[in-house]
Amino acid sequence: MRDLRKYAVWEQSHRLVLQLYKLTTVFPREEKFGLTSQIRRAVVSIPTNISEGCGKVSEKDFARFWGISFASCQEIEYLVLLSKDLDYLDEKNYGLIQKEIVSIKNSYII
Repeated sequence: MRDLRKYAVWEQSHRLVLQLYKLTTVFPREEKFGLTSQIRRAVVSIPTNISEGCGKVSEKDFARFWGISFASCQEIEYLVLLSKDLDYLDEKNYGLIQKEIVSIKNSYII
């Protein structure tokens, strides 16, 4: 088993969860069960799958959860772009979040 806190990507993705939860609180009410919910589920999936993978014994299982986590990061990248294009996120917040996503994606190299 692995210590999830030793992975910088877990720490970064946890911070991203907190940022996106805060930013989505101002999304339109009609998006509560739509885009807001999808963003929150996808972003939580990033550190959650890293955590779950760290609890696995085999390298194969660890790699599978690592891949699921990366895929959720890809999903978030699109959902954040969509949020910007729908004018739910301003350019400044979009840029900050996008920069964080790219940094997280680059951290997947072990």
